[in-house]
Amino acid sequence: QVQLVESGGGSVQTGGSLTLSCAVSGSTLTIYSMGWFRQPPAQEREGVAVIYTTDGSTNYADSVKGRFTISHDNAKKTLYLQMNNLKPEDTAMYYCAAGPMGRYYWGQGTQVTVSS
Repeated sequence: QVQLVESGGGSVQTGGSLTLSCAVSGSTLTIYSMGWFRQPPAQEREGVAVIYTTDGSTNYADSVKGRFTISHDNAKKTLYLQMNNLKPEDTAMYYCAAGPMGRYYWGQGTQVTVSS
C-alpha cells in the first residue's frame, strides 16, 4: 500500500501562488504514476496533472497548462504542485494520488480557495 498526506493549501487572491506538497510513504517502489486531482464545490473530481515515474513525463489539464507545474523529489518522497496565477475557478479540494498501473491510493485532500 501507499500512504499520502497533502499539505500547503490555503486562501489566496486572484493571481497569487501556492505550492501543494504530498508526502508519499509505503510501497513507493510500486508506484507507476502520481497525480493531483481536484474537486470544486458541487462538481465532479477532475484530473489536474500527472507525472510518470518511468520517464518523468507529465500531463496537464488544459485549464492549468502554463500555470501549474507538477514535480517529484525522489529523495524526499514528496510530490509537489506549484500553482501560479491562480484564478477563482481553481478553488477546490485538491487530492494527491499515487500507485501502480491501474490503481491509485489517495490522500485526504487540502483545500485551495482563490478569491477575486
